[in-house]
Amino acid sequence: MTYPTEFPEPTLVPVNGVELEVFEAGAGHPIVLCHGWPEHAYSWRHQVPALVAAGYHVIVPNQRGYGNSSCPTEVTDYDIEHLTGDLVALLDHYGYEDATFVGHDWGAMVVWGLALLHPHRVNNIINLSLPYIERGEKPWIESMEQFLGGDYYFVHFNRQPGVADAVFDANTPQFLRNLFRKNEHPSTPQPGMAFINLAHSPTPLGDPLMPEADLAVFISAFTTTGFTPSVNWYRNLDRNWHHLAAANPVLPHPTLMLHGTRDAIPPSETLTDSVPNATVITLDSGHWIQQEQPAQTTQAILEWLAQQD
Repeated sequence: MTYPTEFPEPTLVPVNGVELEVFEAGAGHPIVLCHGWPEHAYSWRHQVPALVAAGYHVIVPNQRGYGNSSCPTEVTDYDIEHLTGDLVALLDHYGYEDATFVGHDWGAMVVWGLALLHPHRVNNIINLSLPYIERGEKPWIESMEQFLGGDYYFVHFNRQPGVADAVFDANTPQFLRNLFRKNEHPSTPQPGMAFINLAHSPTPLGDPLMPEADLAVFISAFTTTGFTPSVNWYRNLDRNWHHLAAANPVLPHPTLMLHGTRDAIPPSETLTDSVPNATVITLDSGHWIQQEQPAQTTQAILEWLAQQD
């Protein structure tokens, strides 16, 4: 794979029974950047050079199910214990006791889970888009189905396994081109499953998030792996709810939470109840914050990290 924007060369690193494709650069304090769905380590391309220049050892894995990392076939191999176990093993591989972890979207979910299950391996948390989700009394998919219905994508992925994956696989370029947009005008939700509708839509909304050459990296990666491995992360949400039952739900770690004003995921009104040392910054952005507002995202991260030293 040739990357149109300068990006480190990958290495395959054996961890936790799988291999992760890892992009690393720099030296100094370790910082691990965790992508979301349906993304790739390359989604952090704008942040890596600045973090390296600021004196960080930047470690950017394609997590299991993505890129050239291992794609196990068992659904249960993508639960929070496996995903956080990969990151712990990655720290062990590089000889670090702990690190700053940065997550976007599903990557943020994994970073929250890592801080819950392995709190001593995390020194700072920086999460984008997805706030801490309190565990609640009911498993998450059961609650979402009750309040958001069967067509909500989390629920659909679980209750109709394989249906959405097949549509994404059959329409990969169109789906990703339609998904990675910015400056979209609000529209009336259509009936049915939103992401399946998006994969079938011949006309993208808003403006392209990235140049075609960058988009080609994502299209190539998902054309190779298909979407089932990454969608399997969603199929473990209720299993994750059970895995986290014994964890202390309060995270004392210094935390930076970045939101986009036009993101469909709303900020948490109760974040500091569970994350008491959280700083919240809002940027003029949609969901793909670090790619849509790269300079502002990088500046916010570096300024906040400088205050933690």
